[in-house]
Amino acid sequence: MKNVTAIYPGSFDPLTNGHLDLIERGSKIFATLVVAILRNSEKQPLFSLSERRDMLKEMTSQWKNVEIDTFDGLLVEYAMRRKAGAVLRGIRAISDYEYELQMAMLNRKLEPRIETVFMMPAEAYSYLSSRLVREIARLEGSVRGLVPKMVEQRLKEKIGGDVSHIRRR
Repeated sequence: MKNVTAIYPGSFDPLTNGHLDLIERGSKIFATLVVAILRNSEKQPLFSLSERRDMLKEMTSQWKNVEIDTFDGLLVEYAMRRKAGAVLRGIRAISDYEYELQMAMLNRKLEPRIETVFMMPAEAYSYLSSRLVREIARLEGSVRGLVPKMVEQRLKEKIGGDVSHIRRR
């Protein structure tokens, strides 16, 4: 698949070590991996689109075939504009699989030329999600090891308090 451009879509709010694991592994498989941040007007993200883009650019600069972009609308239409042949998706649990399978089948119906490639995260990140990281940070719990240090600092600045240690009661 080294000639293939792939899209890795998501909100990345915030970027986690699980995301970076998939980006690193995806960069070894595809000629180009476009990490595409979804602009979703229905959600209230913790980090702005530009903040998420900046964090992703900083944390992926070591992989020369990784690009950071934003999109809205249908993923398959965006993938066609980028001349991508694949979509990369991470699956952590059976519940992810059911949802991702449904999306992959629908995307195939809309655009049969785009394949969906599923990757399992490293075992250390099999439970990790941006939603859980946001919740832990809001409750002043430790996010150390769940997100890159730079993201940990940005969470601290955004939410307030010290998110590097566990809250004591």
